[in-house]
Amino acid sequence: MIPVLRNSWPLFLGMFMLMMGNGLQSTLLGVRGGLENFSTLQMSIVMSGYFAGFLLGSRITPELIRRVGHVRVFAALGSTVSAVLILYPVLVDVWAWSIGRVLIGLCISGVYITAESWLNHSATNETRGQALSVYMIVQMGGIILAQYVLTLGDAAGYVLFIIPSVLVSLSFAPILLSVSPTPATETTKPMRLRNLVEASPLAAVGMFLLGGVFAAQFGMVAVYGSEAGLSVGQISLLVSVIFTASLVAQFPIGWLSDRMDRRILIVWAATIGGIGGLIAAFLGNSFILLLVGAAMVGGMSNPLYALLIAYANDFLEHDDMPAASAGFIFINGIGAILGPIVMGYAMGQLGIYAFWLLVAFLMLGLAGYGLLRMIQRPTQDDFSVEDMTSYAPVSPAGSPVAVEVAQELYIETELEEQQSDDQG
Repeated sequence: MIPVLRNSWPLFLGMFMLMMGNGLQSTLLGVRGGLENFSTLQMSIVMSGYFAGFLLGSRITPELIRRVGHVRVFAALGSTVSAVLILYPVLVDVWAWSIGRVLIGLCISGVYITAESWLNHSATNETRGQALSVYMIVQMGGIILAQYVLTLGDAAGYVLFIIPSVLVSLSFAPILLSVSPTPATETTKPMRLRNLVEASPLAAVGMFLLGGVFAAQFGMVAVYGSEAGLSVGQISLLVSVIFTASLVAQFPIGWLSDRMDRRILIVWAATIGGIGGLIAAFLGNSFILLLVGAAMVGGMSNPLYALLIAYANDFLEHDDMPAASAGFIFINGIGAILGPIVMGYAMGQLGIYAFWLLVAFLMLGLAGYGLLRMIQRPTQDDFSVEDMTSYAPVSPAGSPVAVEVAQELYIETELEEQQSDDQG
């Protein structure tokens, strides 16, 4: 761990500040939208724009890098993010905010791809797993700390919009002054969706459902809090609890996933998350129980992302893993785009607690489909825990490069185990 931090601390520091800025603007918009009397449907359109831009950015950034290089792409996209953040309180309009969210999603995706390419280039086979773990902790830590910054100012003013702009601008310095250009990033051609679904229907369906859940956590939860009459401090605590729980639960679930049938773990994790959604929906009038339910949702949904990738890899050849990961990111992105819009409409029609009911529906739907797959595809006699690929921690907030780094770790670990078995 020490060599990883010594070699890549400027990158981690820069990404930490970037995640603080990105995490702050997402929650801040949800709160400010409530103060501006935007409807839940209007705010859902605004929030879905980020995920549409993120998905678009993951497709076009590699081509930009090939044309002008990592450094120029990183600086240009980061500067755009900083500018849009300052414009939010100036252009208080649903469509202006929606366009801004698309731009920020596109640029953040590109910045992630560039930074994660540097991280992958600097990591060795021996340190790649540790680098991925530290990177995920940095991502979640930045989002969590950002929620407390939200309580330091007035969401109706300008200062809280300036802070994330400054954080994003400052995040460039340690990265650009310490890293060297890396080889151009290649775009991985995804599998045909039919082949992807045939390889692992559970992973494909699960990725789509989790897209909606993650979009709710990263964008719509602040809209829910504003509509529910929570204070800014309560909203910031609610968001931070979700991401803290996801960080804490990631590694225990990873440990379990390498020691048991992953489908059973997927079903249990999704069920616990669904129960958490129901607790928040029906008992959310108590803020403590609301936090408990939110922690159950966050603690299960984020690790499920990495768990589904690991489960799919159990049935894929090494050469198919990168293509499958690109396909899964696309499916997850579609779910993330549709999720806020469906939630905003449901909240407008049924009330604010439709937010948690829909989250519970998505999680329990994943659990139910997992049970169905266990009936349709019983565990093969010749397939055991020893045959499974190793779990690698990866967050749904990352770009395709982070998932590809995880896939490289899967392949390297499996090859090392095969070599060890052959020598034994």
